[in-house]
Amino acid sequence: MILPIYGYGETVLRQVAQEITPDYPHLKEIIYNMYETMYNAYGVGLAAPQVGMAIRLFVIDTEPFSDSKDLSLEEQEQLKNFKQTFINAKMLKEEGEEWSFNEGCLSIPDVREDVYRNEKITLEYCDENFNKKTEVFDGLIARVIQHEYDHIEGILFTDHLTILKKTLIKKKLQNIMDGKARPDYRMKFANKKGR
Repeated sequence: MILPIYGYGETVLRQVAQEITPDYPHLKEIIYNMYETMYNAYGVGLAAPQVGMAIRLFVIDTEPFSDSKDLSLEEQEQLKNFKQTFINAKMLKEEGEEWSFNEGCLSIPDVREDVYRNEKITLEYCDENFNKKTEVFDGLIARVIQHEYDHIEGILFTDHLTILKKTLIKKKLQNIMDGKARPDYRMKFANKKGR
């Protein structure tokens, strides 16, 4: 089932999400619906707060990035085959040089800005079967994970911008809250009922 994506200004996007247990109600269905919602909106990642649930869960599929000509064949192959569910993720380490990439967010349609993030991360998490893992990720995969991880910490990519950049996009953010954004997918807007 395709779920409405919660837009900028919704309070759930600012909450630090709670850990869940394997018996969390309808977890398999929630994960399935999150992937379906993400694909419907042409996203590469989606966190549970973006669909109104303040739980530590996000899904990623970087396949859409794999056709970039700027990447090596090895990187393209890695991105093509990276699809993963992350439950109760905990960032253990962020390291390496910070690098810039133009990011967007399904909860903040029509806003894209350059964001600096570390190139390498170490993450502890459970997969969809609650197998606990600790892995190191780098490059674009690390970036997508950092973006989605921010969501379960109540942080949005716009929080990483300079004061000047935040000022320049203020009107766009207000339009999203007021329901004036028109993405190609269902959204729930903070200051508007329905849709």
